[in-house]
Amino acid sequence: MKITLSVIKADIGSIGGHICPSQRLLETVERHVLQYRYDMPFIRDSYVGFTGDDIAILMTHTRGPGAEPIHKLAWDAFVAGTAEAKAQGLYGAGQDLLKDAFSGNVRGMGPATAEMEFEERANEPFLFFAADKTDPGAYNLPLYLAFADPMTTPGLMLAPSMAKGFKFVVMDVAHTDGDRIIELNTPEDIYDLAALLRDGERYVVESIWSRATGEQAVAACTTRLHNIAGTYTGKDDPVMLVRVQKNFPATGEVLAPYAIGPYVAGGMRGSHNMPLMPVALNSNISYFDGPPVVSCAAFAMHDGKLTEPADAFAHPFWNTVRDRVADKAMEMRRQGFFGAAMLPMAELEYTGITEKLHALDARFTIRGEAQKLQRRKVSAAGTG
Repeated sequence: MKITLSVIKADIGSIGGHICPSQRLLETVERHVLQYRYDMPFIRDSYVGFTGDDIAILMTHTRGPGAEPIHKLAWDAFVAGTAEAKAQGLYGAGQDLLKDAFSGNVRGMGPATAEMEFEERANEPFLFFAADKTDPGAYNLPLYLAFADPMTTPGLMLAPSMAKGFKFVVMDVAHTDGDRIIELNTPEDIYDLAALLRDGERYVVESIWSRATGEQAVAACTTRLHNIAGTYTGKDDPVMLVRVQKNFPATGEVLAPYAIGPYVAGGMRGSHNMPLMPVALNSNISYFDGPPVVSCAAFAMHDGKLTEPADAFAHPFWNTVRDRVADKAMEMRRQGFFGAAMLPMAELEYTGITEKLHALDARFTIRGEAQKLQRRKVSAAGTG
């Protein structure tokens, strides 16, 4: 059976700033999805959850990626949620709804999306990742390690179905006149892939495909909100779907890279480098508007019907990781605004610091230039 997984996510309001959505807001979105999905028999199942201040709607259906009814249902659920957020006085009500009217699908309208269509296996395990207070590039290193590095994924050596490697589709998210992509094959192009993925602010993994079978393994969000709004509106808070087992890396191989707690863009005002913390499902945001967090809901699926989510980062192992990430976060924050603790200027151009630097630029002088100019005037007057 051909099934589409669609996850659509938005920040539409939060308690106490950027902490988490209210229970009433979450229930409003969930109620809307459940109420209207039963009028659409092609929708097989759904799940609604949150990570930080972002609400995500996961749906299984048979209409393919970009299907208008699916995107319209999610958009309308977020609009209904925004009305509830405003009624409660939640912060940032409707923040990610950057357009006024729905126009076919939510791409380019603010909400983040990740979708893939495939022939369902007899056993179809997959992982749904949701991150908050960071950019789509936060997934670059974990995906590289899970799908291209045998030090992380021994299946690349041990599983015949994985020995041919994977195709990475990488998007240049700084290019706004269309989807500028490149396809790179591992292991042959592994160094070229590394050269791109090191710059997570510009180059982002969009999808990954098995070279042995042609099946899609990963669908990741590549939305950059400031490209849509033309001004800084908050971090992009990406979502991602990853199929696991058999022809793909095992669940443990996909999860393992998150033990690193890599430094990613995000944190306070979206302007800092902070370590990525794996957290339990439905976790909130705290320290320094962060640290950037990622949750993972593991599902099994049959005929498009989902099991309950298993919380992949709830195991006691991840408590130690969280302690280490907290230490890394506090050490980086001791550096304040200086150097690598803050993002480069290209990522700060939509904030007030740009205007400040423009104003300061006019006050710069070249030492001795005024005296040189005066001497030239005197010399010219003497020769006249």
